[in-house]
Amino acid sequence: MSKVCELTGKGPLSGNHVSHAHNKTKRRQLPNLRKKRIWIEEESKFVTLKISTSALKTLKKKGYAKMLADGMAAV
Repeated sequence: MSKVCELTGKGPLSGNHVSHAHNKTKRRQLPNLRKKRIWIEEESKFVTLKISTSALKTLKKKGYAKMLADGMAAV
């Protein structure tokens, strides 16, 4: 199960934990993903997507069809 947003393609970032002594160890910053059922008017059905919370805000603002038309979907 990959940690990638199905609408925007947003995935994990990599970086370093840096201690007070300036020791560096690898870390991953994961996107804030949620499973969400979305009603699609054009198809008259629900679709379950794993999307980031920032994409969910944009989805509520624009709508699913508009996000697909803008090329924002990473499908």
